[in-house]
Amino acid sequence: MSIPLRDSYNRPIRDLRVSLTDRCNFRCFYCLPHGEPPIAPKEQMLSYVEIEYVCEIFVELGIEKIRLTGGEPMMRQDIETIISKLARLKSPTSDKLQFVDESRDQNPPPADDKLKFVGQRGLRDLALTTNGYFLPDRAEGLKAAGLDRITISLDSLKRDVFKQMTGVDVLDRVLAGIAAAKKANLQPIKINAVIVRGHNEDEVADFAAFAREHDVGVRFIEFMPLDSGHDWSREDVVSGREIRASISERFPLVALDVQRGSETASRFRFADGAPGEIGIIAPVTEAFCGACSRIRLTADGQIRTCLFSTVEHSLRDVVRDGASRAEIIEFVRTVVMKKEPRHYINDPSFVAPSRSMSFIGG
Repeated sequence: MSIPLRDSYNRPIRDLRVSLTDRCNFRCFYCLPHGEPPIAPKEQMLSYVEIEYVCEIFVELGIEKIRLTGGEPMMRQDIETIISKLARLKSPTSDKLQFVDESRDQNPPPADDKLKFVGQRGLRDLALTTNGYFLPDRAEGLKAAGLDRITISLDSLKRDVFKQMTGVDVLDRVLAGIAAAKKANLQPIKINAVIVRGHNEDEVADFAAFAREHDVGVRFIEFMPLDSGHDWSREDVVSGREIRASISERFPLVALDVQRGSETASRFRFADGAPGEIGIIAPVTEAFCGACSRIRLTADGQIRTCLFSTVEHSLRDVVRDGASRAEIIEFVRTVVMKKEPRHYINDPSFVAPSRSMSFIGG
C-alpha cells in the first residue's frame, strides 16, 4: 500500500475535485459573463475510463473524498457511468480508515518508515456539485449509481435576480431539483450561494430562512477572482463577517462545536434550535490555506494544486504517453510537493488564473 500523499508543508492531501466538463448551460456573471466559453476539443477531455483509472490511483495514495464538478458536470451524458465506476472505490471498511503519523510535527514530512497504517484504505465520500437544472429528472439515477451527497448552486431566491446572475430564467426548476435531491436521499444537501455586493447581499437572511424551512445547509461564499472577464473587484466582496452579522440580526447563530480541520466553511447552527445549518466560506478575508487538503483535476486532465494556481501539470499526457502505474504515482507525488503554501489574493502581486472556474472546477 502506497504512502499517503503529503505536500512539502506536511499537509495530508485527502480531497480530490474532478471536473468532468468545461461546458455549462448557465452563464453566471462571476464565471462566464461573456457568453459561450472556449470549448476544449473532445479528444483532450478525459474519458470515463481514464477518470476511473487515475481516481483509483489517487485513492491508493490516500484520497478519501472525491467531488465531481464542472462546468456543469451533469452535461456529461455518461455521468451515471462515471459515478458507478468511482463508487466501486469505496471500501466496506473505509469508515474505519486511519493512519498514525508518528512525527506529524516534522517539516519536511517524515520518512516513509515513520508512518504506520491502521485499517483498509478506500474512498469514503463521493459528492457532486451542480447547478441543479437536471436534478428533477435524474436525482434518483445519481443515487442509484452510488452518489453519496450533493451540493447545489443557488445564488438568489428572487426570479429576476437569479436570471440576472445566472443568465437563465430557471429558478423554479432549480428549486424542484433541490426537492428531487432530498427525495432521493442525496444527503446532506448543501446549497452554495456566492454573495456579490450590489446583487444579492440583501438576501442573506432569506437564505438562512430557506435553510430553516427545508432543513438544508446553506453555505455563503465570498466573491473570488475567478471570472472569465477578469472584472472582479474587491469592492464587490461581501465579507464572511458581514454575512454572519446580517444573518444574526434575524436569526442568532451559534458556532458548531466541531474541529474545522481542512473544511472550507465555518459552520453554525441556529440558536433557537431550528433545523438547517449555515456555512461561511471566506477565502478572501479569512484565508484557510494552512490546513488545505485539496487538489484538483481539470476536465482535460491537468492537476491544479490550488484553486488559484497559475501553473498546471498534465496528468493526461503522462497517462496517454503510456507511463506505468509507478511512473504515474511518482508524477503525482512530485506535483503535490509543488503545492503552494497559500493563495495570494491579498498580495499586490496577485495574478488571477488564466482559466475561469468553468475550466478549473469548483
